[in-house]
Amino acid sequence: MLKGIHFLLTYACNFECDHCFLYCGPKSEGTFTLEQIRAVLDEAAKFGSVEWIYYEGGEPFLYYPLMVEGIKLARARGFKAGAVTNCYWATAAEDAALWLDPLREAGADDLSLSDDAYHHGEEEEETPARVAAAAAAELGVPSGSICIDEPTLEFGVEKGEPVIKGGAVLRGRAVEKLVEGLPTRPWEEFTECPHEELREPKRVHVDPFGHVHLCQGLSMGNMWERPLSRLVREYNPDAHPICGPLLRGGPAELVRAYDLDLRGEYVDECHLCFLARKALIDRFPEYLAPRQVYGLENE
Repeated sequence: MLKGIHFLLTYACNFECDHCFLYCGPKSEGTFTLEQIRAVLDEAAKFGSVEWIYYEGGEPFLYYPLMVEGIKLARARGFKAGAVTNCYWATAAEDAALWLDPLREAGADDLSLSDDAYHHGEEEEETPARVAAAAAAELGVPSGSICIDEPTLEFGVEKGEPVIKGGAVLRGRAVEKLVEGLPTRPWEEFTECPHEELREPKRVHVDPFGHVHLCQGLSMGNMWERPLSRLVREYNPDAHPICGPLLRGGPAELVRAYDLDLRGEYVDECHLCFLARKALIDRFPEYLAPRQVYGLENE
């Protein structure tokens, strides 16, 4: 039962973080229109189960009036609404309050603030995220921090096996930037998807091109071609050309099912899955989209 819909309000971002799932950056294409936001929210209301609407990116504050209006529209339909931001705008306490007060007026229920070295450097004590958090607390806007560090190795207590810490997930740009030096395992060992609920998703991400993401770059279908409520109602995970193999046997089964030349060693399930999906993108463009999420040019 669908509980949350997350808008990828824009793929554009003022940063190009190494860990970004979506390869976002200043040149990334795709931003919602207000008409499209209304259409998604109208579809969300048909489920009767959706509780939360989030506005993410990219960096949604780059399209600030659109984001604020999106929060108002969501709240008017009875949803809780929040946003995720890298806090580039929180340059001083007074300025942060100026940015956040319209969100308070719009009724924002949550603000997730990126507070890590990828966004604000290694040395800073008073990061923009902490400035934003203080301003949010002063205004009564609920907020919390998101901290993702560069992957590091620790060794387990019981068996001494390497454990990767830091919180980065190896999808998108992270596969290009963060895998070097990390321990790997044979591809056959990755027999499940440990992170996403592919059979009965509780939340989906929707993007300006209409793609309904079960995982970044893994689409249920396109809601500009079939309404979101119909897509979800007709979704058959076992018949989906990508989700079916993943549910049967994880990324390893995806490699077997399509006889992919990826029978090597990988850091984790996401690492192999992302590369397998990238290898299949021309075969299943409806379900593996948009191309820019895979670091490829859109056509």
